[in-house]
Amino acid sequence: LMAAASLLVGACVSVGGSIGFVGLVTPHIMRLIVGPDHKKLLPASLFAGAIFLMLTDLISRTIASPRELPIGVVTSLIGAVVFVMTFYKTRNRRGA
Repeated sequence: LMAAASLLVGACVSVGGSIGFVGLVTPHIMRLIVGPDHKKLLPASLFAGAIFLMLTDLISRTIASPRELPIGVVTSLIGAVVFVMTFYKTRNRRGA
């Protein structure tokens, strides 16, 4: 089962490219919007991930027109900002 999953992931990454932070960023953003209920969070994260990827693709194509930035750069920049915000929000909640 693990070997099959690894082969499928490898095939997807070889076709689509490495898109960092999409699977990490969108659930955190959606948790702020939808709440911690996983029955709502999972479908919301699914659709938000697709929308996030389409928007970052649009940004990467238009920000340096006529050239195209790699989409991984844009997702990494947005992901870094989201994780810094999440870190400081969690840190302030704990009172550190």
